[in-house]
Amino acid sequence: MKHFFTFVFALLIGYSAQSQSTTVPSAENQIKTAVLAAPADKREGATVLGYNQKGEVVTLRKGTNELICLADDPNQPGFSVSCYHRDLEPFMARGRELRKQGMSANDIFETREKEAKSGKLTLPKQPSSLFVYSAPDEQVNARTGEVADGYLRYVVYIPWATAESTGLPLKPDQGTVAMPWIMHPGTHGAHIMINPPRAKAGDNK
Repeated sequence: MKHFFTFVFALLIGYSAQSQSTTVPSAENQIKTAVLAAPADKREGATVLGYNQKGEVVTLRKGTNELICLADDPNQPGFSVSCYHRDLEPFMARGRELRKQGMSANDIFETREKEAKSGKLTLPKQPSSLFVYSAPDEQVNARTGEVADGYLRYVVYIPWATAESTGLPLKPDQGTVAMPWIMHPGTHGAHIMINPPRAKAGDNK
């Protein structure tokens, strides 16, 4: 769970690859794995962003629906792909830009907070979804783009929401893994976390 929180925060602050020491998968495989985070009926029409050989984020496929999917960063441990509503792209793109400038996570958060409050940074006017699909490296076949037994989690991005405005707790109650809760309440980065229970060994799902 800690890895997921780290990944979501890194995604929201706009992490982008800094090293080019790892071979980047083909565009075909990046697209194939990136859309695993999307609902099945949204995969074919999603826009896909991925990485070129320089580690830069580029558009691999232009889509026809409201989702944008981001391929796994080959320079980071583990496998994590995400798909999010297109209205989140100005927010995500700004984070990537600030990260490229060398800003820390806290500085990126504070910069976007100020820009969102001033109106310089456009945020969604409605709750917007983010889906994250992850797996350990050993469950990923880099050659074929197949991922075995990955784990799908959900985030609903809802700027400025609070525990009081949503009725959600600030953390899940002990023993209730799947309970939604709100993170970064009252800020531009407020979002609802939803973490389904992991399948146990021997489950058919």
